[in-house]
Amino acid sequence: MKILLVAVNAKYIHCNLALYSLRAAAGRSCRDYIEIAEYTINQQMDEILRDLYKKQPDLVAFSCYIWNRRMIGELLKEIPKVLPDVILWAGGPEASYDAETLLETYPYLSGIMRGEGEGTFARLADYYIEGTGQLSRIRGITFRDAKKQMQKTEDPEMVDLDQLSFAYEDLEAFSHKILYYESSRGCPYRCSYCLSSIEKRVRFRSLSLVKQDLQRFLKARVPQVKFVDRTFNADVERAEELWEWILEHDNGVTNFHFEVGADRVTEKAFQIMRRMRPGLIQLEIGVQSVNPDTIRRIHRTMDLEKLKENVKQIRQFQNIHQHLDLIAGLPGEDLASFRQSFNEVFALKPDQLQLGFLKVLKGSRMYQEAAAYGIVFHGEPPYEVLRTNWLSYGELLLLKGVEAMMELYYNSHQFDQTLKMVLKRYESPFDFFHELAVYYEDRGYDRVSHSRMARYDILREFLQEKGYPDAETDPCMVYDLYAREPLKSRPSFAVDLRPYRKRLKEYETRYGKQVHIEVFERNTGPVYVLFDYKKRNVLTKEAYVEVLD
Repeated sequence: MKILLVAVNAKYIHCNLALYSLRAAAGRSCRDYIEIAEYTINQQMDEILRDLYKKQPDLVAFSCYIWNRRMIGELLKEIPKVLPDVILWAGGPEASYDAETLLETYPYLSGIMRGEGEGTFARLADYYIEGTGQLSRIRGITFRDAKKQMQKTEDPEMVDLDQLSFAYEDLEAFSHKILYYESSRGCPYRCSYCLSSIEKRVRFRSLSLVKQDLQRFLKARVPQVKFVDRTFNADVERAEELWEWILEHDNGVTNFHFEVGADRVTEKAFQIMRRMRPGLIQLEIGVQSVNPDTIRRIHRTMDLEKLKENVKQIRQFQNIHQHLDLIAGLPGEDLASFRQSFNEVFALKPDQLQLGFLKVLKGSRMYQEAAAYGIVFHGEPPYEVLRTNWLSYGELLLLKGVEAMMELYYNSHQFDQTLKMVLKRYESPFDFFHELAVYYEDRGYDRVSHSRMARYDILREFLQEKGYPDAETDPCMVYDLYAREPLKSRPSFAVDLRPYRKRLKEYETRYGKQVHIEVFERNTGPVYVLFDYKKRNVLTKEAYVEVLD
């Protein structure tokens, strides 16, 4: 019996923690029969189908999420055609809350694992590999019996996190991947759009075991570990102790990512963070909205002013990347309200501002309340909002444009100096990104993938149309270009270096050819600026910059 656990990830750099946890939970006598296969949604379905066929599994179990549900649905239709005797199972959030429908839709699907899968899968593996037990006695599954009748067992017991084995057997195999880790399950908050709010309490893995697990990551010098805990600092003192431990055991390489409640960060945590190596940790902070009515409607608990104060304080340390989130399409938030939310969060100067769109997930409270709020959403994954009582479809499309411009021009950190200059003339950042999105759409630029230089050229065209003089914009763009990388071809709007060749040659002799020295013309004379690409800012990846004598 060969069991194949299959993940279809959003990106190649990702790995599927759930599958590694399932295999680790299986008994030692079963693990040798269990293999993991990971693919991405960017691969052709036939490519995945071909690889699955070559592996010749007896049983295939898919991990289903909103980003891969459609592709897995197609695979469930095609696999039986090339592997007619294979047994098919599925699990994950997209299967757990819709088990009966999935079994009805895909007649070759044998069963669904619902909810937390470690205990369920361990018994399922015993059933298929060892031939022990009965399906009807395995908790947490919906399956077809011998007569093809649908059966549902009682829900699985909650897993004791201390009983789970470390998920990753060979860390060297993940040298180019982001590794995910879980030290708790559940969330103290009850946000209606999130499935984590369903569980009424937070369960923690013992600190001693967590530290042992983290030591493995550190010893292997993995690049990044992302904690999937919904609110890492739900237990404030526990979070402080782990952050202190990470500080003391820093290997100089590994980065740890945490999703936190920023309003719960304490003075003691600040003292720990202040001492951290730049890039040791990064924080993801969900703001979602600044509209009090919206926050109330989604049953979210948040001290907004405390959150803002803490984000600003962390930013002053200049050693921690902060990623802030907003969600468009929440109840009670119209376009004007969202504009306000955007501008207030943008003013916090996050390293990344992610503009997401409401996903109405099956099993969530929002799914039950959607009709009352006039929330209309896609019937297929990822169930994204189409309109609400407060936002039309057209307005959501407008926000999609703003999101695209944010990714290209803000989150990329390729235009930092240019944006600082440009935004001084705008009433609000939202208005700038909105106008730029309209400019892209009117000229068809939004339908084409552009090179980095092309994005500069488009922005330059836009700013010229808005009346910005080249003398203001061009130096900023040249600075931004060279701050990222040494260019193979010089931009047309950069200063002519011929009058400065003698001085540049002197600097080249002094500093070598591994740096770039740019000239910026001022009324007082030329200014020579050195860009050193061996000394980059850990947070922004920009070159070290120095104004030369």
